Amino acid sequence: MSNPTYAVREDPGDERPLVWLAGEIRTPPFSRAGRLLAGYLLRRLQRGDRLAMPFSRPMPVIGRRCHELRVRDGDRNWRICYRTDPDAVVILAVFPKTSRETPLDVIESCRRRLREYDDA
Repeated sequence: MSNPTYAVREDPGDERPLVWLAGEIRTPPFSRAGRLLAGYLLRRLQRGDRLAMPFSRPMPVIGRRCHELRVRDGDRNWRICYRTDPDAVVILAVFPKTSRETPLDVIESCRRRLREYDDA
């Protein structure tokens, strides 16, 4: 049985680079398991996989093609805001999720970073 969500590309040249505008994924504060899960999900994005809930949700409030990766790490929740471009995956923010809604300052900083990135 074939599942296109988990399709693996043969040519590593097909992978889009990660462009880090902010944040990092390190242990600590991520646990080793949380860091590995985040890395796995980012690699899937690089390969062109489209992720959906429970791992990713759209964030149109930030911009077109923007999403939020959801990484459960023990008793903590991490979020990685990103945008998928045809030639790259742009990382906008990495932060611990402590409330039900994404903080307004995170949304505003992601919007600002995207404007600066697109203008450059």
